[in-house]
Amino acid sequence: MPSIKKILLPVDFPNASFPVIHQAATLAHRFQSEIVMLHVASLLSHAGGVPERDAELRQWDMLAEVISEAQKSKDMSLGPELQGLTIDRVVVKGGAAKEIVDTAQQEKVDLIMMASGGHLFEEFLLRSAVGKVPGDEPPVWTGEYVSKDPPRQFAIHNILCAVEFDPRDRKSVAWATYLAHEFGAKLTLAHVTAGVEFWGPGGTYTDQSWKNSLLTDAARRMARLQQTMKTKANVFIGSGSVPEVLAKAVKETKADLLITGSRPYGGNLRTHGYAIISAVSIPVLCV
Repeated sequence: MPSIKKILLPVDFPNASFPVIHQAATLAHRFQSEIVMLHVASLLSHAGGVPERDAELRQWDMLAEVISEAQKSKDMSLGPELQGLTIDRVVVKGGAAKEIVDTAQQEKVDLIMMASGGHLFEEFLLRSAVGKVPGDEPPVWTGEYVSKDPPRQFAIHNILCAVEFDPRDRKSVAWATYLAHEFGAKLTLAHVTAGVEFWGPGGTYTDQSWKNSLLTDAARRMARLQQTMKTKANVFIGSGSVPEVLAKAVKETKADLLITGSRPYGGNLRTHGYAIISAVSIPVLCV
């Protein structure tokens, strides 16, 4: 069964992602989780005010700096939200991708939460570091880098879970069911079939017979998956571009969280991981 006892929260400086920190606080309060707040010092963060010398770096209060920056950004709620939580602060030097993975292993975290932008995520994404973690690597939760809207309390009322009808679905659906139960959220399982449009004289055409066959097969396999996983979720089935169809499903279901078996790299639906993250405006949990 999924568990969220310890969360790894990598943060950038000087541009920390407050939306993701709010989301981590929400989960930590709900599950009584410990947060390991990690910053990997770099030339960019040193230029933003993070001390360079080791002695000063060890004395640097990362949490206080995060709260101070939030207040400067008119986000006065972050400090109170973090109160009462167990937050271990870790500041290291090195490559961001390697340090994130190493810290996740050393701390035995259950979940990595980070913004889908900024220096840490870019290096983490490009190096595909999590793919090198032996065994059962922790899921990765990505949220928006910078919010255009005023800060508001994060809540989970509707969850969308993308499935591919492969063995990874068991983990994705297990996480989706777990979080839906804990937050009292409505769950929808989604599947995207292959596109059924083709070019021809005069424009684009849809092979309706092929489309109907794919949708019928997907509905049958979805019913079998729900029976196996003992779920009674709503169902969304579409065809075409995976990121575009899932973005449509997010809007139609008013989802607050999208869960996929994808990663930002490697594998079938997983080849669309970063495109999915970019296409939707809600947090994405890649398990």
